[in-house]
Amino acid sequence: MPKSTEYDAKHPDADGFIAYDAEEDAVWRDLYAQQLPAVRRHMATPYLRGLELLQMSADRVPQCPDISARLGGLTGWRVEPVPALIGFGKFFGMLADKAFPAASFIRKRKHFDYIEEPDIFHEIFGHTPLLTDPAFAGFSQAIGQAGTRCDKADYAWLIRLYWFSIEFGLMRQDGELKALGSGLASSVTELPWSLSGQPELRPFDVIDILRTPYRIDIHQPVYFVIEDLDDLFAAARRDLLADVAQARRLGLHAPKYPPKTAA
Repeated sequence: MPKSTEYDAKHPDADGFIAYDAEEDAVWRDLYAQQLPAVRRHMATPYLRGLELLQMSADRVPQCPDISARLGGLTGWRVEPVPALIGFGKFFGMLADKAFPAASFIRKRKHFDYIEEPDIFHEIFGHTPLLTDPAFAGFSQAIGQAGTRCDKADYAWLIRLYWFSIEFGLMRQDGELKALGSGLASSVTELPWSLSGQPELRPFDVIDILRTPYRIDIHQPVYFVIEDLDDLFAAARRDLLADVAQARRLGLHAPKYPPKTAA
């Protein structure tokens, strides 16, 4: 997360609804219209099935209570707007409670193609479709539950499993490489990059993932490919704290990206 931001959180009313203005709704409409063809072409079936189930608005920013009502009937999850960027501890705690934390603001037009911090388009368009699926929702909850039991020093290790699967995972579908992660679904530029043949592709392996560093402000140089979704869901039944301990003993892999330069 960036240490500073020009965005201010938007606060819901007593019923959980947020008053977005006409320009904010227009940004959502244009993002949705631009991203939908790429999503239909490149995203895996579980995401596309969830997007269809949610029937979210294409013309205005969806409201968390409306998305929560649909998710609640499918998997028991809900979406809660958060007032600011939250720490790993709160993030894991909310996942454990079947609550997805959603940044409440939407990006400005000058950040249309790329924004470093997550906005409501990333949260709703990117994340909520997978939360309609009980297995994916259960995987997210398992990571949250592990996070509530681990030491703070282990947060940065555990979050890599979420990052390289739910956020930026790829999968093999009928022999074709497809994007699965929410960060890819909502990214105008990284979705095609991830499938371009230029990044390094590795097989999905929990320990390898936990040892792989990443940066949030660049397109990923490495993606992990899930050959069988059962391999992903099986990770939810592992002793993730023991996996983190093993990864720590083995140490981090050398980064595949250059160090971040000062602004």
